[in-house]
Amino acid sequence: MVIAFLCRIGYRRTSSLYDRFHSTYVKRMRYMFQLKEDDNACREAYNSGDFFLFHNFCPFVQQKGKTFWTPKINTAEIKRLFGKYRESEERIEDSIVIGCSEECTPYFALDLGSLERSAIESELNGTFTKLQKAFFQLEKEDAALISTAQALLHWHEDNQYCRKTGQPTTKNLAGSKRVCHNSGIIYYPQMSPVVITLVSDGSRCLLIRQASFPKGMYSALSGFCDVGESVEETVRREVAEEVGLEVESLWYSASQHWPFPNSSLMIACHALVHPERSKISINRQELEAAKWFSLEEVVEALGREPKLSKGKDESLSFWVPPKQAIAHQLLQEWVKEQVSGPA
Repeated sequence: MVIAFLCRIGYRRTSSLYDRFHSTYVKRMRYMFQLKEDDNACREAYNSGDFFLFHNFCPFVQQKGKTFWTPKINTAEIKRLFGKYRESEERIEDSIVIGCSEECTPYFALDLGSLERSAIESELNGTFTKLQKAFFQLEKEDAALISTAQALLHWHEDNQYCRKTGQPTTKNLAGSKRVCHNSGIIYYPQMSPVVITLVSDGSRCLLIRQASFPKGMYSALSGFCDVGESVEETVRREVAEEVGLEVESLWYSASQHWPFPNSSLMIACHALVHPERSKISINRQELEAAKWFSLEEVVEALGREPKLSKGKDESLSFWVPPKQAIAHQLLQEWVKEQVSGPA
C-alpha cells in the first residue's frame, strides 16, 4: 500500500530513497518515542547525548566573526561544570529531550539559571543571549532546536502545579509530559495555532504593520485560531476583521513552529480577493497600517538586509521579515507565481 501511494503522488521508488527513509527518519522517530516513554532509556541516553545550554531561558551561543552557532556540550563536560560549581550531578535530570541527530545522538536542553552566568560564559567561551537575537543569526537546524528547547523549558516552568488539585506535577525524564500523581492527570506541552496569510488581488500583495514591529517592517496578516474554527474559517475571519476584505479563495503553503512571544504553530496560507473589491478598511485596534505592494516593491524589499533592532533607521522605510520567518517564504512564493505564473 505504501509503494502504491508513493507512485500515485508521483514518486519514483528507488532503492536508495526508500532505504534512506526507513534507515534514518523512522529509526530516529522510534528512538525519540522510546526516550519519551521510557525513563530508563532516557537516563542511559545522557551518557551519549549532547546538551544545548540555557541560562534563564537564554540560549548559549558562540561567535566567530559574523558566524553564530550553538555548541553541543557532552555529558562529561556537563558533569565537570557541576563538579566545579558544586552542583549535584542529579541536576542533569532537569534536562529535556529536544531531538536527535541522523546517527541517533540524543539532544538535550538544560537551563543553568542556578549558576553564575558570567562564570559559565567565561568557562565555555561564549554568551547567553536572548532567543529573539539568536534565532535570526543561527543556521536553520540550530534555530529550530533552540526554539523548541525554549518553548519546552517555558512550558515546564509554567505548569509545575495541577490545574485541578493545585498539587505539584512531576516531569518525566524526557520532559515530554508532566504528571499530577494526586489526580492522575497527564499534561502535555501545547502550542497555539495561528494562521499567517498573504493576501493578493492578483497583481499586488497586502502587507500589514503592527505597532510592536521594528521600524519599517511589514509582514503578512496573522491571527490566532478561535475555538471551533477551521483554518479556512480563521483566514476568512482575520482578513475581514483586520482589513475589511472578503476572501474568494485560499490555499495552504506550509507551517512553522514560532517561539515569539509564546509557542505557536504558524499555518501559512495564500488568499485571493477580487481586484474590484480590494479597498482596505483598517481595523485600528489591531493594526497600525496596511498597504498594497507591487511586485517590484516586494522584490526590492526581499533583497534588503533587515535590521531587527527597534531603533530609528530612516534608510529602511519598507522591509520584510528575514528568511527564517515563514512570512518570507510566502512572499518568495508569491513573487515566483507573479513571474512565472501558477504552477
